[in-house]
Amino acid sequence: MCETCAKNKTTMKCLGIDSITHQAVEISASTVLNQVEPLITTPEGLDYVAPGFIDIQVNGFAGVDYNSPTAPHEEIGRSVRAQYACGVARFFPTVITGGPEEMMGSLRNLANAKESLAEGVAMEAFHVEGPHISPDDGPRGAHPRQWVRKPDVDEFHRWQEAARGNVRLVTLAPEWPEAPAYIEALVRQGIVIAIGHTNASAAQINDAVSAGATLSTHLGNGAHQMLLRHPNYIWDQMADDRLAADFIVDGIHIGAHFLKVALRAKGIERSILVTDASTPAGAEPGRYYLGEQPVDLTEDGRVVLAGQTRLAGSALKMHVGVENLMKMVGLSLHEAITMATRNPARIGRIGGRMRGLTPGDRADVVRFRYDKAAKSIQILNTWVSGKEVFAA
Repeated sequence: MCETCAKNKTTMKCLGIDSITHQAVEISASTVLNQVEPLITTPEGLDYVAPGFIDIQVNGFAGVDYNSPTAPHEEIGRSVRAQYACGVARFFPTVITGGPEEMMGSLRNLANAKESLAEGVAMEAFHVEGPHISPDDGPRGAHPRQWVRKPDVDEFHRWQEAARGNVRLVTLAPEWPEAPAYIEALVRQGIVIAIGHTNASAAQINDAVSAGATLSTHLGNGAHQMLLRHPNYIWDQMADDRLAADFIVDGIHIGAHFLKVALRAKGIERSILVTDASTPAGAEPGRYYLGEQPVDLTEDGRVVLAGQTRLAGSALKMHVGVENLMKMVGLSLHEAITMATRNPARIGRIGGRMRGLTPGDRADVVRFRYDKAAKSIQILNTWVSGKEVFAA
């Protein structure tokens, strides 16, 4: 049903059922979508099409650690191709809490890879998660405590210099006294600020949102095992309509009941699917590294700090996350795809990706087989800027 024109490699043509409108369409594109024309009749057996998936939190993939300053570029490229097979067209490589020099080295290495690799086009921007988070056990999650530190605008400028301006999203805990001024300074520079790994009060969360924070990072995770019924920082974030939220929908990080309630609180329009994938995602069970920390991928699909039960990212693949949204909480295909495409584009400020399959937007497209009864999808093709980067 889909082909890349042999005479003009910049032209992509594809037939499919638009997963948002459920209308059969013919897509033609160069680097952007030129035409999305409805078909008069729907051919039998037509597969589905959607905008390419966007994942704004990827710590590593396919055995490759984005937190390593020395990760080989060819290996980073391989990890991106592995994500193409999951329908991902754009993602934010994510650097977590670490030593100052190590974090800058990781950002510098990612910036070099983005510029030098053919696959670098998919590395839309960078997400720095930490180090300005809670030092407390529970909210800190798997981040190394010795490197937790207060917000520092000068340090952000050093990150941005190392990253060649590619840092777009920063996650921090708003209970630091320096947080409101830090948030305001970064927002003025076009940075998206997320609240995460926090032990903040309602007033501190309100101050952060008033200063410009717009997102909650993996809401429901990076938290104490036991919380007051109310108030607590999860309820406070769910209740604030100014905050969008992203969720790790692997069936491990959060349960179906919490996810259902959280989605009702936020509404689909303010909800994002993320994987929070770490180094072992897409690889075999065994021992890996996330930054300086050894982590294990267990046989049951959990990524944990070595020898512990504390989660250290996930092994989730993006298309499986889309499936899980339908299976765990009964979302429609339309709603699940929206959480994986238009919502992260809008909230992550990814230009040319906010309208769906609409002429003028980037030609990032995924084609997949959809089993409505099983609520499963099989990725068949992925295009990035009109170029086919994966074919099953």
